[in-house]
Amino acid sequence: MTIAVLSEVATGAEDLSIWPASTRRLPHGGLAVGGVSLAEVADRFETPAYVLDEGEVRGRCRTYQDAFPDADVLYAAKAFLSRAVVRWVREEGLGLDVCSAGELELAVTAGFPPERIVLHGNAKSPRDLEAALRLGVGRIVIDGPSEIARIAAAVGPEGHQKVMVRVVPGVSAGGHDKIRTGTDDQKFGLSLTDGSAQHAVSRILGQPQLELTGLHCHIGSQIAEVKPYLVALRRMVGLMARIRDAHGIVLPELDMGGGHGIAYRPGEPALDLTALARRLRAELVAGCGAARLAVPRLLIEPGRAVVGPAGVALYRVLAVKHTGEKVFVAVDGGMSDNPRPALYGVRYAPRLLGRASTAGPRTATVVGRHCEAGDILAADVELPGDVHPGDLLAVPVAGAYQLSMASGYNLVGRPAVVAVHEGTARVLVRRETLDDFRNRDVGD
Repeated sequence: MTIAVLSEVATGAEDLSIWPASTRRLPHGGLAVGGVSLAEVADRFETPAYVLDEGEVRGRCRTYQDAFPDADVLYAAKAFLSRAVVRWVREEGLGLDVCSAGELELAVTAGFPPERIVLHGNAKSPRDLEAALRLGVGRIVIDGPSEIARIAAAVGPEGHQKVMVRVVPGVSAGGHDKIRTGTDDQKFGLSLTDGSAQHAVSRILGQPQLELTGLHCHIGSQIAEVKPYLVALRRMVGLMARIRDAHGIVLPELDMGGGHGIAYRPGEPALDLTALARRLRAELVAGCGAARLAVPRLLIEPGRAVVGPAGVALYRVLAVKHTGEKVFVAVDGGMSDNPRPALYGVRYAPRLLGRASTAGPRTATVVGRHCEAGDILAADVELPGDVHPGDLLAVPVAGAYQLSMASGYNLVGRPAVVAVHEGTARVLVRRETLDDFRNRDVGD
């Protein structure tokens, strides 16, 4: 079974196919997730609020472990991180992929073993590297030539640090130009085609305090097809064979990154995880056999595919405005808690919640409360024609890259994150308040 169809099978309802598997219908247009009424969450914790289904997150972690039993699965913390998520991921046996000292220190102080953490980043700050070495991070992924000397100097002549090299394999994949990272025309990694990756490997091997454990690549995000991963894997195995021939070493690890696509609206394509696991393994074994290489340990880094479908955003309608043929439904959140529609043109499927409407559907655009014409949460979606101020809207597939990218625009404040599980709800991350803004503003 693929991750894409878990919810549909569990609910047996087509229009709930993208919702958490625990989603159940309640009377009068209500929905429950994790055994908790979403309308009650909105009343108790106010809106906007983000609801995260603990069972769904854990279930998706286990699905990955089952699909990749011979690989290391690392949760990509940039999708969304909190102390509770750190605990869930740790207890389900996943490793962690972090991009900053902030993510790293939060994870370690929440009890995550640092040796199971990989540090990424195209421009690692001195603080990032200091924290990684002080805490004993498992791997540092070298993203550019200048990092080699910096890391070696920070480690010192008597120190030791395991590293990987991020390679750009020349594969274009992903749901938007801004999230395609496998080609030479973007900021990440070292090129395979111009020899930069090979040169970096040679330099690392000349640093005795750095142990090169393998290669890394990440070709993009929201990828719904298996083929780009297979193309990238072939090129990475080819590079590993050339490294063996040039330097006499066989690298034991190959990290193929993440970017596994999910459906944000019913009917959208999603990556078939079972097919990906099966075909990646077959291609890796075949390619290494042809090159007479020992098969390396595979690593993958899912983030969005773990937490994205586990989240639901809740908003109250503040105003409904008819402008010519257009209907604008304004809510109490917007681009400060979800900038993705403005950045990538992402489309969602909001749903009226908490009351049954007999009105016919009408095309409307759900907009936020911020002073930007581009503050649009969901363009041209079907909502009941009688939607009005005070109504509750729920937006599924809201667990990834929303609060992690949230801002303080207009000093609205970031929403609370509420976990639901087995009939209980609890706050994971409290709502940002005016006091928070005042306390940070120390000027006069």
